[in-house]
Amino acid sequence: MTTTAKVIIQGITQDGGKFRPSDWAERLCGAVASYGPGRRIIFHPNIQLASIDSVKCVVVDASLEEDDEMLFEFLTDFADENHLQIMRTETYPLPGME
Repeated sequence: MTTTAKVIIQGITQDGGKFRPSDWAERLCGAVASYGPGRRIIFHPNIQLASIDSVKCVVVDASLEEDDEMLFEFLTDFADENHLQIMRTETYPLPGME
């Protein structure tokens, strides 16, 4: 089990609705990825896709807040602008993760 704190952006809006489009998490992770040789996508090591109780999520290592403040703000601003639920946790993975 990972012991570092995580910030989890959930695909559920503040009013409980399902966030659309359905591939929002993949798009968000892709937007902050880089490309290596052969145009292979390299996902950021501190950002990953997850599913919690069948809800798509983007899991961000909380250390990113200090290591790359601009990237962390980009991700949390996306969540805020789209009224997505954000959860901070010290325990990861969470129960219900797929």
